[in-house]
Amino acid sequence: MQDGLNQLLLKNPYIYAVFIVAFWCFVCFAISLFSGWLTLSSRFRKQSEPYGDTKSAGPFFYTVYMRFWCHYNSVIRIIVAEDAVYLSVIFLFRFGHPPLRIPWNEIRISATKWFFRGCIVLTCGEAERIPVRISVRMARNLGILERLPNETLSNGTSPT
Repeated sequence: MQDGLNQLLLKNPYIYAVFIVAFWCFVCFAISLFSGWLTLSSRFRKQSEPYGDTKSAGPFFYTVYMRFWCHYNSVIRIIVAEDAVYLSVIFLFRFGHPPLRIPWNEIRISATKWFFRGCIVLTCGEAERIPVRISVRMARNLGILERLPNETLSNGTSPT
């Protein structure tokens, strides 16, 4: 029986391809679950395109940190529009990561230190409170620094 299974695996490379794809989907789904992306997608799945004045950053050269030390290095595109923040992941990592549209009234912005570097935290969802940490450079390019509350800059936690 064991020899027959080994011969089947050696003669059929499609089984390896199916295993690799299934493992890749499992890893993407697990990262989505741990990072909070899946939680956000239950309420904030993208239903419409951005409108008004938009600014975009990513997916290359930027790193986005979320909860439980999950980070997305050069795979997330963030679009800031008048109505909301739009987050999407490049195609290869899309399983478990549907595009998101998070309205501004569901986002709290703050400045903090992360690994001894200044960063901007977008706390997404009133109930979910999923942190999305981005660099100050990315926040500046997106125009998010202008949305920081004034008391954040006056109490010594300046992002610069």
